[in-house]
Amino acid sequence: MKNFYITTAIDYANGSPHLGHAYEKVLTDVIARYKRLCGKPVYFLTGLDEHGQKVQQSAKKAGVSPSKFCDEQAEKFTEMCSKLAISNDDYIRTSQPRHVKVVKEILQKLFDKGDIYKAEYKGFYSARQEQFLQEKDRVDGKWPEIFGEVTEISESNYFFKIRQYQDWLVDFLDRNDDFIFPRFRAKQVKEFLKEPLNDLCISRPKERLEWGIELPFDSAYVTYVWFDALVNYISAVGYGTDEFSKNWPADFHVIGKDILVPPHSVYWPIMLHAAGIELPKSLLVHGWWMSSGEKMSKSLGNIVNPLDLVGKFGVDAFRYFLMREMNVGQDSDFSFDLFLTRYTSDLGNDLGNLLSRLLNMGKRYCGSKVPAAEVEGDFERDLKELADATSGEVLELYEGMQFHTALEKTFNFIRAINRYAEQRAPWKLAKSASESDLAALNSTIANMAEGLRLSAVLIAPVMPGVSERILSLLGAEKAERFDGNAKWSGVLAGKTLGQQEILFPRPAAE
Repeated sequence: MKNFYITTAIDYANGSPHLGHAYEKVLTDVIARYKRLCGKPVYFLTGLDEHGQKVQQSAKKAGVSPSKFCDEQAEKFTEMCSKLAISNDDYIRTSQPRHVKVVKEILQKLFDKGDIYKAEYKGFYSARQEQFLQEKDRVDGKWPEIFGEVTEISESNYFFKIRQYQDWLVDFLDRNDDFIFPRFRAKQVKEFLKEPLNDLCISRPKERLEWGIELPFDSAYVTYVWFDALVNYISAVGYGTDEFSKNWPADFHVIGKDILVPPHSVYWPIMLHAAGIELPKSLLVHGWWMSSGEKMSKSLGNIVNPLDLVGKFGVDAFRYFLMREMNVGQDSDFSFDLFLTRYTSDLGNDLGNLLSRLLNMGKRYCGSKVPAAEVEGDFERDLKELADATSGEVLELYEGMQFHTALEKTFNFIRAINRYAEQRAPWKLAKSASESDLAALNSTIANMAEGLRLSAVLIAPVMPGVSERILSLLGAEKAERFDGNAKWSGVLAGKTLGQQEILFPRPAAE
């Protein structure tokens, strides 16, 4: 069976981990965990993009070799993955021999085919973006700030004939509406392709840049960083070996909207097509985290360090906020006040309070044993109907990448369990000596426990640690599969409840 193969963009070694990196990793991880819970074998790749002029410059400034500089950067990004509970199966670095080998093979293949040629280039170059620019890249006669300092250069380089594949790509996109998700992002790509493409410069002379993969057909040049980086998606899964078909084609490349055009929607499909390799099934394109309507950036001083929030509030609370607040594909605004509201209201008051009440009442009224449900009145029927509806809707929403709505519905159900407890008022039933009230009391505790168990299963892709902890406190096993676990059942009867625990403590005052 082919694995469900999902990738993130590989992070550029010149920066430090920030909220955008964290979101992309968490989003991809949630999809991977969801698919595993559905019983599918998953291969989840992330990694580090290490070559290029900016890395070489930063290493020189730091007084270390580019290799040493990248080792230090890799530690930062892998630490972030670990602290965010990212369940990746592999971590590729573009300096690894397995990657270098495949990049050279693809280059040689395209060169032998006649798709790569050498020519003199004179024009504009952006060191910040490490790319050559055209006059059409100007806005109102000026270079946009994203390009930084733009200089005019003249040099010989190697070019990849992407122009000759433009009509093929337009036709491919017209025939494959699901290649780009959400679909509205495809409009941006098609607009870009209305203008004739320029052949892609895929080399840099070593006299200007040494830190890169040497061209196999000319040792005086190294490979352009984007051509190099994109190949990671196939080099990591054994391109050229029998293992390749176990994962390729990728089911999703998860990327930010800023690298959709042209790298992932133009360069990458054409590179693969020209090399005779099947294209990935889909590009999942997410939006940006904003601050007061502006993109976060160093210059504005509004960068958020995700590990600060994880350290203070816990990884699952952080993951919950990211997935609850952003509609995949759209931009979303981040503020600490909004984060704190979600933490206090959804997690503390709704989920945390439900667990606390259940453990407390279970100990007081049932000797910490989950009783069997004996009574089924209107309140119970309403709760079970909502449970069945919620479970079906949430799994369907997960499948459609609508994680924010799936979490909204899950927490509506959690609030309904709390309302059910208020309606049944077990603290009043416990004061009665009648058998009917005792049966109602037992049923209330049993149904609260079962509702919480089901909720813990549904949140497992997003909050794996909290899910596992709740299930443990209920005497249940960790949710390995949705099948059988994501439905209302009586599996908890007779189980021993754990000791009182506060899942989401109030944060200490600054």
